Amino acid sequence: MPRDAFSHVTHWVFDLDNTLYPPSVRLFDQIEVRMTAYVMDALGVDRAEADHLRKHYWATYGTTLAGLMRVYDMDPAPYLTHVHEIDMSVLTPDPDLTHGIKALPGRKIVYTNGSAPYAERVLAARGLDGLFDAIYGVEHADYRPKPEPEAFAKVFASDGLPPESAAMFEDDPRNLAAPHAMGMRTVHVAPESHEAAHIHHHTDNLSGFIYKLLG
Repeated sequence: MPRDAFSHVTHWVFDLDNTLYPPSVRLFDQIEVRMTAYVMDALGVDRAEADHLRKHYWATYGTTLAGLMRVYDMDPAPYLTHVHEIDMSVLTPDPDLTHGIKALPGRKIVYTNGSAPYAERVLAARGLDGLFDAIYGVEHADYRPKPEPEAFAKVFASDGLPPESAAMFEDDPRNLAAPHAMGMRTVHVAPESHEAAHIHHHTDNLSGFIYKLLG
């Protein structure tokens, strides 16, 4: 039973994008468009090359921003402001998820490769604001992104989170490898399952999974 596997968990870590809202709303599509536009303007390349670089940097460095910082020493602050200026109206409150997360025992945090101010806007649009004890963005990891182990270590040390008593919910399978290695319980939240040794559980329904944990 999933509930038994989480009986030791006192700290709950949630990714944001495509985890605390369903990927079917395609919110991140808006961000990708703005990422491409930023790369075009900053590097003076056409749309096709900017799209290629965006995807290449994501695959190689974890995020497009990480690649731009590594290769071009780009200032992250203007980039993060630009790419997150998106329309939140596609998001709607989720009372079931709100109730489930609120009922989880222990400390609850959000940790995203986006910025913390952006995360706060998403949570408000989903009716999840006020549920979490802390919200951490990529800026809290010195702009090092998940899946880098050092990024997790930085954020979790700042929070005082004990990995052996924590669980991580995340849509990107890559981003569960480091938490698993640290001793966390890992949950892949996505429409399609991904078999890997570092993934303990999969769900395509976060609310339903949480209610199973609550019994």
